[in-house]
Amino acid sequence: MNKAAAFPDAAQTWNNRFSTSDFIFGTEPNEWLREHAAVWQPGQRVLCVADGEGRNSVWLAQQGLVVDAFDIAELGVAKARQLAAAKGVQVNYAVADCDAFDYGEARYDGVAAIFVQFADPALRARLFAHIARSLKPGGTLILQGYTPQQLEYKTGGPPFVSHLYTEAMLREAFPGFDVLALREYEAELTEGSQHKGRSALIGLVARKR
Repeated sequence: MNKAAAFPDAAQTWNNRFSTSDFIFGTEPNEWLREHAAVWQPGQRVLCVADGEGRNSVWLAQQGLVVDAFDIAELGVAKARQLAAAKGVQVNYAVADCDAFDYGEARYDGVAAIFVQFADPALRARLFAHIARSLKPGGTLILQGYTPQQLEYKTGGPPFVSHLYTEAMLREAFPGFDVLALREYEAELTEGSQHKGRSALIGLVARKR
């Protein structure tokens, strides 16, 4: 995960969080990702952005996808590699921040960006531009985040409204994409100890033209 004004030393912050033996976000995939991952076919290449301890990248590899993933926290990536080995799948992991990772151009059939809300508006704009550039025409983004309503629930995510998502912001962020699904909703999350309880969520599925 990456540096932002609210996270002055992001690598240290996330390494500290991932230093426990527990998987703090669990080992099961995000439910929005699970529901929509059929947009990708086995053998296609998918990138998991700021993948943390690997729950989403490992699950996608189990679906027969070729998966690249990165995170700024080396302890998170180490746990992701352990999870992949335990599940018997191969994922191409890298330790990198969101600006330094080599996304390539039109490299990916899909990108998964699940709760990447460490990013302030400036970093978020760069990250979303990297994602858009990395997707092939016809490639699909699956994204999940929290809405500003989450500040009242306090069941996960950053306590900064500038880091949270709205439908209007996400539509504006990805020009040149066709929105296949965009929904604000509430649900009970049980994603480890860090995403637990009633949550104000938003999910996006968008295909690059």
